[in-house]
Amino acid sequence: MPQEYSSNDMALKILVDRTLRSVQYIKDEALQLEAELAGTLEKVQPAYKASARNLIHYVALRRHDIRELQNDLRSLGLSSLGGIEAHVMASLNAVLMTLYHLVDQPITPKELHYHPIDHFVGNNLLEEHAVTVLGRPPQKRAVRVMVTMPSEAAEDPTLIRDLLANGMDLMRVNCAHDGPDVWTGMLQNLRRAEKELGKKCRVAFDLGGPKLRTGPIMPGPEVVRWRPVRNRQGQVLTPATVLLTTEPPEIDGVTQTSLPSGETVLPIEGALLAITEIGDVVQLLDARGRRRRLIVTDVNPTTCVCVSDRTGYVTSGTPLTIYRDGEPVGEDSIAHLPATPERLLLATGDTLIITSDAELGQPAEIDEIGRVIKPAQIGCTLPQVFRDVQVDDRIFLDDGKFRGVVREKADDHFRVELIRVAGGAARLGAEKGINLPDTVLDLPALTAKDLEDLKFVVNHGDLVSLSFVQRQEDIEQLVAEIKGHQARDVGIILKIEGQTAFNNLPRLLLTALQNPPVGVMVARGDLGVEVGFERLAEVQEEILWLCEAAHVPVIWATQVLESLAKKGVPSRAEVTDASMAGRAECVMLNKGPYITTALEFLCDILVRMQNHRTKKRSTLRKLSVSKNF
Repeated sequence: MPQEYSSNDMALKILVDRTLRSVQYIKDEALQLEAELAGTLEKVQPAYKASARNLIHYVALRRHDIRELQNDLRSLGLSSLGGIEAHVMASLNAVLMTLYHLVDQPITPKELHYHPIDHFVGNNLLEEHAVTVLGRPPQKRAVRVMVTMPSEAAEDPTLIRDLLANGMDLMRVNCAHDGPDVWTGMLQNLRRAEKELGKKCRVAFDLGGPKLRTGPIMPGPEVVRWRPVRNRQGQVLTPATVLLTTEPPEIDGVTQTSLPSGETVLPIEGALLAITEIGDVVQLLDARGRRRRLIVTDVNPTTCVCVSDRTGYVTSGTPLTIYRDGEPVGEDSIAHLPATPERLLLATGDTLIITSDAELGQPAEIDEIGRVIKPAQIGCTLPQVFRDVQVDDRIFLDDGKFRGVVREKADDHFRVELIRVAGGAARLGAEKGINLPDTVLDLPALTAKDLEDLKFVVNHGDLVSLSFVQRQEDIEQLVAEIKGHQARDVGIILKIEGQTAFNNLPRLLLTALQNPPVGVMVARGDLGVEVGFERLAEVQEEILWLCEAAHVPVIWATQVLESLAKKGVPSRAEVTDASMAGRAECVMLNKGPYITTALEFLCDILVRMQNHRTKKRSTLRKLSVSKNF
């Protein structure tokens, strides 16, 4: 006699059968993709093959929209496959086993023929690999903190000591700045601090990579301004301090006309230093033809310190006359001043010409009735881009402040229509980032400078960060260079900071697992510009998921607690961002005058949040608020 089913039983049977078929189909596809990539798997280091297989299985799963399947699984009281990144096949097998039991069908060993890692091993592998790459986390905090070093860290040992004492686990050195002498000073200060505090800190060097930036712009006038501090009524609260000196500070060969403490620096020929006394008055006509008086408050062999309660503008060669008791006692003049950096004023709808040569950028030429005779133009630092860019490709400049589309292309330039400019109009300066999210740039990830820097890095660093990685060949080149130096084991960090790198991430991870140890940095600066700020939250999640599936540790970077590090007060939004960063294995802080405060603040957030969340899964510890209910 045939078995009879109630309508509810029949509905349940249909649901279970449908769910079982769906899960089995996904599993079969995962195994099929693994078979297709068998050649790639053979190249993976033996200790990392299980992780590579798990990544392949996860990618196969994510080729499907399984939201309806997840609802079916939830309605059956089963795992919805929402947290399977670290152990895909084991999770699929566990669900299949339960589904077979629900339909009262025997399950053969063939159906569960293997899974490379179970739930326990999958979670542990990620932490093991994180320890290999990033070192052990501190005792009470699961997430490590990396801090970017400012140049002064080479000369200020207390800065590094304070950072190490307050929670820094990794020191980041940006090879785009300074050089081996400064880096050596940083390392020496770190080693002294390690010895004093009894703590270890790994060192990561960021290679500069082929950064695409705007070229130089025709300089503006050689003019320097000083001004006093006034209240709202225009009354002087603090007079301007002006240093007349024969030894002005320089950075990269450029005279600096202001100091961080607020003083204005004016280079002089030097005649007045031998005759000037405290109380003398230095008089001049400024660039506007206005008489200005500087009262001398101090004199030393190289510098005359003056104050003024009026705003002044001076140019190179401005004559100076020294007065004492109302009588002139000597003369001098302003020496050569650096040209004022110029910027191009651009508005929505304007045309901008990007050139490949070394010609200085220039503003648009406008006739007497406001018509554009010649559009504004600016160069770029990588002429190779003109080979790869195509008409209708999007282009973003200065962190997305200027958004445009390539309308025409020639061998040595291309014409951009600016479709959106922040605020309607803004100024574009030199050395600003250029992003081409639609353009596949055929550029090696290692520049000539990177290759030179590697000679130092492989002998002094624990980690090398590969900037602007795009293809598997970029990783292979870096590995070959490291091996060519016969260096000790050095870990590799893949900086995902472009659309191409994100699109290729699964392949990049498989290639990197052939030469571990490896980590990934979510470099949200350029990444946010290229994928679009509206997509950044989604993309950074996907990077976390893919890396967890590969058991590769992640460094969450860019503008973490930026306001706190630079201004001393955090914004509310960045506090939430810092708490979200706790799902990575490491969080990176950038430099700033309040970096030690930001470090302490971040460590506190990470410790608090680790009891509430592991990766994307909530953990339900007892809530203190429940006591008051």
